[in-house]
Amino acid sequence: MLCADMVEITWKNGAGKPHRETALLEDISHSGACLQLETQVPLGAQVQWESPRKAFSGRVMYCVYREIGYFAGVEFDSVSKWSCKAFRPQHLLDLQRLAETARR
Repeated sequence: MLCADMVEITWKNGAGKPHRETALLEDISHSGACLQLETQVPLGAQVQWESPRKAFSGRVMYCVYREIGYFAGVEFDSVSKWSCKAFRPQHLLDLQRLAETARR
């Protein structure tokens, strides 16, 4: 699902130094999310953030720079699976539902 929301994430670099940064949540699914950041996050880094109802954690699978910042793909841990009931981003667009509505 495409979305937009601000999340405060934390991770540790290769030397174990903690980092904290505000990221833009670009998209989210049951198994992962894409975050836009100003800082590169190391591959394999464990990132965390909390919503009012659920804490999320996962491993960075990719982090690439694209014109406006770094985009990090996070694969959620087994206990961090996403659902709308657990966390609803401020702006959420379900493209499948939108396509079904357009066909009617």
